[in-house]
Amino acid sequence: MNNLPSNSIVFVGHIAIDTIIKDKKTNNPTLGGTVSFGALALSTYSPDINIRIISIIGKRNFNDKLLDKVRNRHINIDGIKWADADNTNFVLNYYDHSRTLTLKSRSPDLDFSDVPKEYIEDPPDVIILAPLCNEISHDYISMILNKFPNALIGIDLQGFIRKINDDGEVSYEQEKNIVQNMRKIIDLIGERLVLKGSEVEMKLLEGGSEDLNEIMAHFNKLNLKGIYIMTLGEVGSMLIKHGEKLLHIPAFTSRGVIDETGAGDVYLAIFLHEYINSDMSWNSVRKAACLGSSAASFLVEAIGTAGFGTKEEIVERVKSKNYIE
Repeated sequence: MNNLPSNSIVFVGHIAIDTIIKDKKTNNPTLGGTVSFGALALSTYSPDINIRIISIIGKRNFNDKLLDKVRNRHINIDGIKWADADNTNFVLNYYDHSRTLTLKSRSPDLDFSDVPKEYIEDPPDVIILAPLCNEISHDYISMILNKFPNALIGIDLQGFIRKINDDGEVSYEQEKNIVQNMRKIIDLIGERLVLKGSEVEMKLLEGGSEDLNEIMAHFNKLNLKGIYIMTLGEVGSMLIKHGEKLLHIPAFTSRGVIDETGAGDVYLAIFLHEYINSDMSWNSVRKAACLGSSAASFLVEAIGTAGFGTKEEIVERVKSKNYIE
């Protein structure tokens, strides 16, 4: 892994279609998922980054026009495979600062053989593994690590740890096999890992503690390598790495919260870009996290993938120190 300026990031996972219900009002379907939010946020933040996507889209119920936003940002989509299947579609129902999530249909699992040869010949600096419904297997990750031995690996925890029942209802429950699989993935990636999860997701991975400091202390154990990020909405975020002091990063005040969908995805994408371009010190981690937090505060100001800030706007909001109290 080098500290030279990064201009290549690959997002891996399903591109979803989200139908968002806010205060009983149903909005038009939009692009969803970490791949969509992260790629679009980074292309706005720094247009000269080489952003690539590896995904599979079910063409039966996918509106191709929704992908125009990605195409217009000059994001490389050569790694998208089109399947004769239904696409990953979610309904997100927000109420009282909480939400229910229902999976209506699902794209097939990812297959490493679909990764374009040119992606392997021109390896990225960062790979963000961001499944939505367990479409990335342990074997797939093994191949990623083998073919891209120098890439920093970002993990968005949500799609690895969700439980989805036969009716499509998404929940987070303490399932031993799910947690064990995630811990095997953590061990497999090792020091190259940057893992991000919400409070609920990190609690499950840790074992169920209700104390936030105890949860983060768990990820400071000697045998757990990498950086661990817990996003906490309006409370901000917490970061830990073995041997380093726990960081508390504040959330920034937005101009109004319209839609929280994808805020953590944007945080992770901006954080990884800034981190890989830094000296990777713990102080640089703090700076990168502040920029990620600021970027997330812009996203929530609009529905779907409409609320991305430029780098200038995001940096200025960090400088303002206008934190949520």
